[in-house]
Amino acid sequence: MTNSTSTTVPVGAERAPVRAGRREWTALGVLMLPLLLVSMDVSVLYFAAPAISADLHPTGTQQLWIFDIYGFVLAGLLMTMGSLGDRLGSRKLLLTGAAAFGAASLLAACANSAGTLIAARALLGVGGATLMPSTMALLRTMFTDPAQRAKAIGLWSGVMTGGVALGSVMSGILVEHFWWGSVFLVNLPAMALLLVLGPALLPETRNPRAGRFDLASVPLSMAAVLPVVYGLKEIPSEGWHPRYVVPVVVGLLFGALFVHRQRTGASPLVPPALFRGRGFTPSLVLTLVSAFAMMGSAIFTTQYLQSVLGKSPLAAALWSLLPSVLIGAAGPLTTALVQRGAHRGYVVSGGFAVSAAGYALLALTGTDSLWLVLVAAGVLACGVVMVLSQLTDLAMSGVPAEQAGTASALLETGTEFGGALGMAVLGSIGTAVYRHAMPDTAPAEARETLGGALTTAARLPGRPGASLLATAREAFTSGMHGVAVAGAVLLALAAAGAAPALRTTGGDR
Repeated sequence: MTNSTSTTVPVGAERAPVRAGRREWTALGVLMLPLLLVSMDVSVLYFAAPAISADLHPTGTQQLWIFDIYGFVLAGLLMTMGSLGDRLGSRKLLLTGAAAFGAASLLAACANSAGTLIAARALLGVGGATLMPSTMALLRTMFTDPAQRAKAIGLWSGVMTGGVALGSVMSGILVEHFWWGSVFLVNLPAMALLLVLGPALLPETRNPRAGRFDLASVPLSMAAVLPVVYGLKEIPSEGWHPRYVVPVVVGLLFGALFVHRQRTGASPLVPPALFRGRGFTPSLVLTLVSAFAMMGSAIFTTQYLQSVLGKSPLAAALWSLLPSVLIGAAGPLTTALVQRGAHRGYVVSGGFAVSAAGYALLALTGTDSLWLVLVAAGVLACGVVMVLSQLTDLAMSGVPAEQAGTASALLETGTEFGGALGMAVLGSIGTAVYRHAMPDTAPAEARETLGGALTTAARLPGRPGASLLATAREAFTSGMHGVAVAGAVLLALAAAGAAPALRTTGGDR
């Protein structure tokens, strides 16, 4: 790696592998901070919501948008920003996004109305969409040695996975001691550090032959992504109602138009040649499967800690941090295993098998199984990190460095789709089992959801309330068992298919 920070990597002229030094590893540390904060912002409002409601008095619709707008904008703009980074320069886009993210964080912290906070959260989504693919593109450029790149990607995957869990805990701690705006102000030091050190430490990389930017593909990509993500996120709580199924269908139709334009356009936003890269397509599909499994389980384990075991939100968040200890070690250990000669396809299959074992443990839980649930969640997450670290490395090493931003954006969009699909499908399974397990004599509200049962039980006196609560908790645990069985079967199938798929596409070392 040259010491120059202004070098543009020309298309078709990728450097021979050179071992990274202290400069590159320091730069990686600087990149990890904004990456951590972007992933934390998905969950950072969990404990700030009551304080925000008391201060800003949002309507029910506004409160939903305060939570959801960040993820929607992030998912909708990932492909656009990945392509922009390849054309304009990943470092330039990263620093611009960091400035926007910092400014939006300050706006959110000082918001004096629900509308202002929604707008600030949307701007945070725009900034996050620039940061995520840019960090991976720069990582791909800085670490040209395959072993070092694999280690760096393993760290990247661990930070991304752990950030969501850490966000809720930090939110609870900050809100307990400060005002709700502090959950946004913590972004400012990291973004300032990136803006100061980034120009000195980070190289610039872009594709000078990428062609004109296809503006028409931008609204098409958003029209494909946003309705699908919205519909899939609403289905678990609201059911398969036409108002949520129709957006999914509409999004898929726009997705077909987007794909057609990418295949026929002179300068596509997403070059079709990327899918012909070594192992890229199977990596993308398997990444979606792993996100499906991870997010599908998260919604049940979180509710289990709070609504079945009766933990307070902050206590539940603190307990949920314990599996992160295992998560932090999974990526580096998996990378070391592959570098010592293990076949990558078998390692990915092993990761899926580990996640399936986590689901199997989850199927053994009762209504008072704190440690078993935590162990199951940790095993499941470790398997996912094992899979993601190797699939990301395989996908990124098989594409040209000048297209790394677009490739990374596709992987991250696949993760968003997989997570939303997991919540929809597995959430629907859990809800169906819960409703089947609840007796017909239970109040209608209690038969719908566990939250409804808790509310109803609180209004009933003595023994009837306690009996309803116990029945609902048993029913919810049965629903979680149904989800666990479905997840274990899916991951077992993925484990069986991953090794052959990756072996035929260069998945071995």
